Amino acid sequence: GKYQCYFFIADLHSLTEPYEPKEKSKQVLELFADYLASGLSPKKSMLFLQSQIPAHSELAWIFDTIVPLGELYRMTQFKDKSENQRENVNAGLLTYPALMAADILLYDAKFVPVGDDQDQHLELTRTLARKFNARFPAHRSSGSEGGGKTFIEPQALHTAIPRVMSLANPMKKMSKSVPESCLFLDDEPETIKKKIARAVTDSGSEVKYDPKHKAGISNLLGIYSALSGEPVQKLEKRFSGKTYSVFKESLAKTIAGHFADFRKRKKALTAKSSQLKAILISGSKKAAVVANKKIAEVKKKVGIAI
Repeated sequence: GKYQCYFFIADLHSLTEPYEPKEKSKQVLELFADYLASGLSPKKSMLFLQSQIPAHSELAWIFDTIVPLGELYRMTQFKDKSENQRENVNAGLLTYPALMAADILLYDAKFVPVGDDQDQHLELTRTLARKFNARFPAHRSSGSEGGGKTFIEPQALHTAIPRVMSLANPMKKMSKSVPESCLFLDDEPETIKKKIARAVTDSGSEVKYDPKHKAGISNLLGIYSALSGEPVQKLEKRFSGKTYSVFKESLAKTIAGHFADFRKRKKALTAKSSQLKAILISGSKKAAVVANKKIAEVKKKVGIAI
């Protein structure tokens, strides 16, 4: 492929939100089944579990000591999540971006595929890379390995549709925490049909892409275009004069058809939990080799290597 890719399950990040401990392991394996059913292969990419590689937490702590507190309070995601879970505004929500930066910088990632809502976090990652490189420059006696800058500044990779919005509120990002406004990859056709039918549009009747004035229908057009490969302009012409209900019915069928094979693969994979665990453990061991090399370099620069 064009890139050497790293995909991981961010189970440490997930601890910042309310959860049931008994369900956590099951959720991890189910999400990993999603990865494999989507076509990710351990033969082509690095697939691993965040919590199995201590270097993530170690580097996050080091970043915590160099990032100004004000930078963390400035993060819009912290503000949003603090507002949405007032009964559990934990320190992990605040320091989340430092762990995210560690996730990225441990592997010398040049590019990070993100939704545009994550651009602020990625910019902080770049800032932390610069801060660390400036604070802990290479020693003159260093050899080629680790002799240059410790971290490179990663760039964002955006898709044509950088953010999928909520079906219930097209001004907000689609989130799994609000199931009725979110499309899950393994949703059955009937569930998809109901969710799309209830999706918020507007009081008009024209199927037209206009994010500013028709956010709901524009979001649905974006989803349709991304899954069908048909340009938005062609979709506008195809549904010109048609009702929203006709458009929604066609969209629901397109979504269900697009993920039909995925649903079959996931069901087969979910029945093989021991195999999923084995693949995840193996991938984590491989990723740890890369991460451990980087954290050793970091500790040496910081002065805590023995």
